[in-house]
Amino acid sequence: MRQYRQHCAIIILCLGCLFLHACASRIERDGAPAQSPDVSSTPDAVPRAEPRSRYGNPEFYDVLGKRYYVLGSSRGYVEKGIASWYGTKFHGKRTSSGETYDMNAMTAAHKTLPLPTYVEVTNLETRKTIVVKVNDRGPFHENRIIDLSYAAAIKLGIAARGTGLVEVRAIDPAHYAGSDRQAPVQSITKVADDSLRFFIQVGAFSELLKAENLRDRLAVLGSRLLNISKAVISGKTLYRVRIGPLDSIEYADQIVTQLGGIGIDEHQIILD
Repeated sequence: MRQYRQHCAIIILCLGCLFLHACASRIERDGAPAQSPDVSSTPDAVPRAEPRSRYGNPEFYDVLGKRYYVLGSSRGYVEKGIASWYGTKFHGKRTSSGETYDMNAMTAAHKTLPLPTYVEVTNLETRKTIVVKVNDRGPFHENRIIDLSYAAAIKLGIAARGTGLVEVRAIDPAHYAGSDRQAPVQSITKVADDSLRFFIQVGAFSELLKAENLRDRLAVLGSRLLNISKAVISGKTLYRVRIGPLDSIEYADQIVTQLGGIGIDEHQIILD
């Protein structure tokens, strides 16, 4: 029995090392291939029911001092934010799910969705939508919600720029039919230069005083873009502390870095 327990402990340790190695490797520097693939005939991933991966689905894991909790289910998951991509640095290496990463396949990495999960990713500027299989963990950049394979990024139209504003929607394979798509995402306000407007939301409170206290704490960033937005959600009044509107992902990244400098690590991109 003692040998059995030791054997199990070794297996668990090895699985943990594999998962953490996959996560850690996602932070290294990356690049595009010398010649971009032609994805015009590359099909989207085909959603199908699959069991949870044996790898990559711990209750939680830690990367760069931050703890991430894996969702028990992808049902109903919808989020808007910034997407990025990863390529040659990881091509041919193991993903967190144990599969081999292929930058020419329609896959993606996500911090908390169960592995695997199929998702629709919509480019909010062009309305282009693709379907990818989430089989990896990441991105561990503070201001990103999904990391697409290089081929998926090309197909979605964000590869050249490196990032893009997207909506990510989990798919239930049991109720997904071929080319059927979800209803169009809500239209997003545009500014004069035809860029999308978005905000960084750093808190939402039922009490105005708490929102004002957080706004005052953020005053070191400058007050020009700070605002408190009042909203009634499910019959409850919330005071949302936001920075924006913004029209540059690069500028948003600078603000997120400043937020980390004053100890604020919880925030999200809001588009409305």
